[in-house]
Amino acid sequence: MACLIIAIFAVKTMATNRTTSASRDILPEPTLRRLPWYLAYVSLLKESGVEYVSSTQIAKEINVDASMIAKDLSFLNIKGKTRIGYEVASLERELQDFLCFKVGHNAVMMGVGSLGNSLIQDSGLSNYGLNIVAGFDIKPEKVGQQVCGVPIYDISELKERLSALKAEIGIIAVPIEHAQEVSDLLVDAGIKALWNFSPFRITAPEGIVIQNTSIYAHLAVMYNRLGLSKASKSEK
Repeated sequence: MACLIIAIFAVKTMATNRTTSASRDILPEPTLRRLPWYLAYVSLLKESGVEYVSSTQIAKEINVDASMIAKDLSFLNIKGKTRIGYEVASLERELQDFLCFKVGHNAVMMGVGSLGNSLIQDSGLSNYGLNIVAGFDIKPEKVGQQVCGVPIYDISELKERLSALKAEIGIIAVPIEHAQEVSDLLVDAGIKALWNFSPFRITAPEGIVIQNTSIYAHLAVMYNRLGLSKASKSEK
């Protein structure tokens, strides 16, 4: 999931910061969410020494219709060769460039509880261009500490430190009752994109990129589908 969200952030954030190509502007979000799946698969193929791959093969492996894959890649002006398919190395490079995973994006972590702490420790995020450069919290026992070399500051220091940190993304991992307040603090400090992990659906002024990522919403969907599956089996 992380790579999907970072992909959306990378493209949307860059769109707010500079003029973008027409293809980047009109790219449908469902397509954007699928591109990291393609990238992950072709990266595995490249590591295995595979030189070409067809949309049919990609479709089979990641359970997406082949015609949809071809349409998605056409937004990036990526075209395969007849009866050969896509050149794996070229496809990987084009996807990485478009998704901006090789471009570093500095972020600050708001709330260094169990979730915030885990995200800071997730070294894999840097593989997708996300660098958490500082954490902020209100608890005295956390302030002044480090998590994997990332310094933790008092939340009151956010505005004065943000310029030096050169961060454009704020990651929100605070209790639900503080989510909007923290969001407002980040925007006021100059943050351009918000990645919200709290169950509260935050809002922000126009021009601020928001990605609400509620783990609990995904749990709700999973539990519902699981319940429906059990009910269906019991009726048989």
